Amino acid sequence: MNFGSFMEFHTREGNGQEDAFQESFDHVALAEDLGLDTVWLAETHFNPNRSVLSAPLVLAAAIAGRTKRIKIGTAVQILPLGNPLRIAEEVATLDHISGGRFEFGIGRSGLPSAYNGYNIPYTESRERFYESMEIIKKAFTEDSFTYSGKYNSYENVCLTPKPLQNPYPQMRIAATTSETFTTLGQMGIPIFVGVRGLSLSDVAQQVALYREALRKANHATGSILLRVPVHVAESTPEALANSEASFMKQFRRLGSQLGSNATAALNTEGNTSKNLSEIDWNHIQGEKVAVGDPDTVVAQIKNMIDVLTLDGIAAEFNAGEEIPAPKVENSLSLFCKEVMPKLR
Repeated sequence: MNFGSFMEFHTREGNGQEDAFQESFDHVALAEDLGLDTVWLAETHFNPNRSVLSAPLVLAAAIAGRTKRIKIGTAVQILPLGNPLRIAEEVATLDHISGGRFEFGIGRSGLPSAYNGYNIPYTESRERFYESMEIIKKAFTEDSFTYSGKYNSYENVCLTPKPLQNPYPQMRIAATTSETFTTLGQMGIPIFVGVRGLSLSDVAQQVALYREALRKANHATGSILLRVPVHVAESTPEALANSEASFMKQFRRLGSQLGSNATAALNTEGNTSKNLSEIDWNHIQGEKVAVGDPDTVVAQIKNMIDVLTLDGIAAEFNAGEEIPAPKVENSLSLFCKEVMPKLR
């Protein structure tokens, strides 16, 4: 099992952007000291009230220089928003800088707002994503290559440097629809999943499609990692009180974003805005969040692992950005000291 922290380098009302960077770097340092396996970096654009994490590869390099052991991943790098050859150069460089600790989570995002800012039609996102992924793999694995695609063309280029990891850092893709689960299983690519707008049983059915596709294609490289809000406190009532407003803000916000975008009926996890708008805090414990004292969170996550056949957890310790920093730190500490060891 791999246990990580999903990070957005969140901003807080009344604090400066420099405070957002410092708080998140402090979180990474504590995660390293406590033995957490991975920090996962999101990618968010044009939203100063939420996040300063618009350049995940830059921040990954900074984290690599500040740490020695913890792995650093993107969750996810939005491939259609950048030049794939440039992304490949930066990822390969980062792989060397980190000593091979980088994991390359990729996706296209289920919300079109970033595309609007970059003046890229969201309707092109799927084609651009798969074209970019093909180019990046070629760049990593071929001495030099020529490529002519719908959105990108290159003539006899040689990626320098090549990645440190052979053949390249592990790629992991955010799974979307049932069709996507099957496609990614056939490709043998590790995936991210979420349960925000779907039930555990619904996602379990999608995961079964992925596992079956892996088996039929004779892949042994499949892996499933769940992104889920987590808060641990000394008592369950305290944990619930600490996290309710912040976690519910996250669910409501995503529901609102999806509902306001006619082009995004589903987000990257297949969540409908209607499902998210109807979420009840009292009915999602152990289903869409893991909240409680250490023993309660152990039981909740163990059930998620069993139902979804998980290989890892990317815990959102401050989903919604409103849990005070000391309580986030305490939650991370309790998670690493009293939850992780019982789930290894």
